[in-house]
Amino acid sequence: MNFFRGVMGGQAAGSQPSGAETIQKLCDRVASSTLLEDRRDAVRALKSLSKKYRMEVGTQAMDHLINILQTDRSDSEILGYALDTLYNIICNDEEEEQDENAQKQADDLGAQFTDKFIQDPEHVTLLLTLLEVLNFQLMCLCVQVQGVILVSPMGVSRLMDLLADSREVIRNDGLLLLQQLTKGNAAIQKIVAFENAFERLLDIITEEGSSDGGIVVEDCLLLLLNLLKNNSSNQNFFKEGSYIQRMKPWFEVGDDNSGWSAQKVTNLHLMLQLVRVMVSPVNSPGATASCQKSMYQCGLLQQLCTILMATGVPADILTETINTVSEVIRGSQVNQDYFASVNAPSNPPRPAIVVLLMSMVNERQPFVLRCAVLYCFQCFLYKNQKGQGEIVATLLPSTIDANSISAGQLLCGGLFSADSLSNWCAAVALAHALQDNLTQKEQLLRVQLATSLGKPPVSLLQQCTNILSQGSKVQTRVGLLMLLCTWISNCPIAVTHFLHNQENVPFLTAQISENLGEDERLVQGLCALLLGICIYYNDNSLENYTKEKLKQLIEKRIGKENFVEKLGFITKHELYSRAAQKPQPVFPSPEQMLFDHEFTKLVKELEGIITKAVHKSSEEEKKEEEVKKTLEQHDNIVTQYKELIREQDAHIQELKEQVLSMTSQNEQMQVTITQQLSQIQQHKDQYNILKLKLGKDTQSQSNSQADGSQVNGLQTEELTQLKDELEELRKQHTLLKTQLGDKDALIDTLSSDGVPSSNSPVDFAKIAELESRLAAQTTDMERLKEETKRSLESRADLEQQLASATSTVAILQTEKAKLQTEVQESKKEQDDLLMLLADQDQKIHSLKQKLKNLGETVEDEDDLDARDQTDDDDEEEEEDED
Repeated sequence: MNFFRGVMGGQAAGSQPSGAETIQKLCDRVASSTLLEDRRDAVRALKSLSKKYRMEVGTQAMDHLINILQTDRSDSEILGYALDTLYNIICNDEEEEQDENAQKQADDLGAQFTDKFIQDPEHVTLLLTLLEVLNFQLMCLCVQVQGVILVSPMGVSRLMDLLADSREVIRNDGLLLLQQLTKGNAAIQKIVAFENAFERLLDIITEEGSSDGGIVVEDCLLLLLNLLKNNSSNQNFFKEGSYIQRMKPWFEVGDDNSGWSAQKVTNLHLMLQLVRVMVSPVNSPGATASCQKSMYQCGLLQQLCTILMATGVPADILTETINTVSEVIRGSQVNQDYFASVNAPSNPPRPAIVVLLMSMVNERQPFVLRCAVLYCFQCFLYKNQKGQGEIVATLLPSTIDANSISAGQLLCGGLFSADSLSNWCAAVALAHALQDNLTQKEQLLRVQLATSLGKPPVSLLQQCTNILSQGSKVQTRVGLLMLLCTWISNCPIAVTHFLHNQENVPFLTAQISENLGEDERLVQGLCALLLGICIYYNDNSLENYTKEKLKQLIEKRIGKENFVEKLGFITKHELYSRAAQKPQPVFPSPEQMLFDHEFTKLVKELEGIITKAVHKSSEEEKKEEEVKKTLEQHDNIVTQYKELIREQDAHIQELKEQVLSMTSQNEQMQVTITQQLSQIQQHKDQYNILKLKLGKDTQSQSNSQADGSQVNGLQTEELTQLKDELEELRKQHTLLKTQLGDKDALIDTLSSDGVPSSNSPVDFAKIAELESRLAAQTTDMERLKEETKRSLESRADLEQQLASATSTVAILQTEKAKLQTEVQESKKEQDDLLMLLADQDQKIHSLKQKLKNLGETVEDEDDLDARDQTDDDDEEEEEDED
């Protein structure tokens, strides 16, 4: 980080000892010289050597340099040399190209000298005190001091410790030092913020009494402003840390507002500025919206509105509160709705909006207060179509309440009062009620005004043009013209109403064509803008004032080039760029209150298209209309296909969901069938084993009765073998009996009876029952197989429908791509035709010029039209004579 440039002095390069000796002599000179000039020269020489002999200067001269900072504060030049020298030995020069080892050594050297410097906390305090005491003389040194502090690993942390010191004097000095340190340095601001500065500062403000506190509260607020202003990172950290909620108690000023000390006014003013920093229109929209939401949820907005409606509040605090509320509600529908519900504590209660508008149209109120009310009204209507409708509704005949004062009545009263500033403010406020809202522009055409007894009412639109034509003050006319331009722009019905009055167009052309003074140029430019809007947004419903006839009128009465020049007067005005910078209306004096921020956006949008519209011929317009219609037709076709594709997509999605559902059901059924088949097979195996065992026992019993004699004759060895086999069978029987105990009830019952002995009859009834149940389960299995087959067939049908739908979508997408290609080719052909027409016009103009240069008589189109008109008149006269 290189904050300044050190210039190498006249020291000749020498060996290491000679450099060290020179530095030692310079240090002795600094320490022993009684003349300031000698000390200054010596420090300047040390500065020139501090880069080349960094180690030597840092080791020998640091203490002397610190002593210079303490003793020679009256001379800013020697202080600058001393700070530059300290910076050179502590900070590494980033511009120097060094290898890795050299860079590591430089870093180690810088860390070594930094630790040495900050071992004594008084050294850091000394640097920052210089900024405090010699602020005006040492503004150029602030960057160097910030650099010294920033490179210190624990520099900022140690400074933050000052805020927690139990000694108030040290804590307060720390606040002042951090104020100077954080000015204009985003890096230090972030470090201070993440060193828990917000928590400590808010605690100090609470301990000191919030808005009723003294100068310490002011210092904390100034430091908070340094940390948050133009620092989005710190603003986000402040919001995420829930510190906005801790701001609410600041504005609980109580009911007794009679005693407002100067310090309390200053504190509250800074607190309101902190709120505005968090919701400033220059912040990112997302961050602002999040802060606005938090301020509403924690009750901060409600507390500000309480101050807004309180009595006895100083004028400057009231003005700043209005500006703060304006930005808290700007663009936030929830906050705007709440503000619309706020009532003033009057009898009867009146909406806060009405009370504020009373101040805006009251010429006895301070100028800054009236500007703040206008800003508040603009912020209330910003992107708030609901609020716009409510304001316009107070002007409509069906909603007017004769017993109460409404916002609409106040705006109309200000619009036609004798005070030009009230005229301007009311016109701009009413224009914001129509901003980007076609419905309210059409609704306002219904407003009728009673001018005098016995005369029929006139429309609000007509009354505005009447006052405009009476030649009132420039500020009044500018306000009315901005209102009319906003009103009829992008609203063909309003354009028709405006053109229906036969006097309006002649008035505008007369104003534009005259050569007036400097003050009237802006009015001429606005008149040209209004006439241009009448051309561009004209639906050709009035035969006398179609687009083509209005352009012919401009060409004959004004001239196209002159018209465009007058239109350009608006953006060239010195106050235009000032109004375009930010939404809040800030003007040094009432006379300079001419432009509105939102209107500058409208001018920027319309100036170019009006210029093109005026220069276009009727044929070009017709061609453009045809191209536009063709494109619209293509767009409609594409839109229809898009809708069809969306429907197909929805249907396909439904089919997919059905397929997934049936597939899931099918899988569940397959699992169930598999389980049942497994159980049936187990039952079959167990049944066969039991049947086999029962058959063997029965046969053994009959053989033993018939052939007893033969058994007696068997050999002993065979008898032993049969006994072994019988014992093995009995063991198997016992094992089967244990397994069958866990099966179904029938087999469990059968197995519990045991295998009948040689003297027991066979239980064929139970075996028949088992076979019956087995047959039933087999039937169920066949039924499940049939249902699975039908499910698979249905799934195949759905897959076929899905394939068909997918094919249809592909065909539609192909047709869509083909149509888009045709549209692009049509656009390209139109562009080529326009280029060819332009080339032909240029060639015709060039040929006419050559003929004129050769002495040939060439008639322009205007002359031919005039001659044709004359010939037609002569023919009519001859027919009359006949």
